[in-house]
Amino acid sequence: MAPALDRSGLLTRTFQMSEAVERFVGAARAFFYEVALSGRQCPVCGGRLAMSGESRCRCETCGQESDPTCAFQRCPACGGSPRLRVRRYECEICGMDMPSRFVFDGLVFDVEYFRQKMEEHRQRTAGRMERVREMLAASRSPAIAAGPLDLANHPGLLDALDALVDGSPVALQIEPRSRFDLKAYQAHVQANLGTLGRDFDEIPALRSDDRFDRVWRFIAVIFLAHEGRVRVVQDGEEIMVMQRETDREGQDISGELEEADGVEGLVG
Repeated sequence: MAPALDRSGLLTRTFQMSEAVERFVGAARAFFYEVALSGRQCPVCGGRLAMSGESRCRCETCGQESDPTCAFQRCPACGGSPRLRVRRYECEICGMDMPSRFVFDGLVFDVEYFRQKMEEHRQRTAGRMERVREMLAASRSPAIAAGPLDLANHPGLLDALDALVDGSPVALQIEPRSRFDLKAYQAHVQANLGTLGRDFDEIPALRSDDRFDRVWRFIAVIFLAHEGRVRVVQDGEEIMVMQRETDREGQDISGELEEADGVEGLVG
């Protein structure tokens, strides 16, 4: 009977499985595109085609980009050519919907349509802002000429102000704060993760001020995750910090580390 995995081990296996699935999907997408373009040639120069996105391909010879759905598919009902309408293809003759054979798992977009809609949105927003500015300008009250302040015209005001400060000036007590050393905190966090990672609250404090130390430790974890040196996952109120696969062999040695995506599953 296999030994039970602790929480850290289970999270590690989960991330490994997620990365394996991503690699498989990438390989499946590349194979799908290769099959979809099998036997197809550039309509301009006859060169070899390679997919550059969902229903987008580029000629490896002349660099011409084209839509393979419009170039190579025809309507099964009337033989008409497809045309892109917002996010779907339809026959330009009979109007029947035509699913693209060159889309793997995403969506196609009519770029010109969305560009036009965005421009219309910007124009409407600018018009609203201009109307708001005009309304604010029309509703402004005239400037008030303020005269000299005469406290004698307000009996009891000076006594009330003196009572607020007990008749003596208030001394502001501002304690100097130590400066935040990001590199020291990053090294401290990585040195305390171990092989399988660690709960954020279990990472020991580096400074005596618990409140600021927790904030600085969290900032260090965020920067490490952004640089791809650790993985961060949140489950409820628990935050697990784990070494990246590329960092585990040299987790106690500072040096150049591989760039990666950053924080995963962290809700601020």
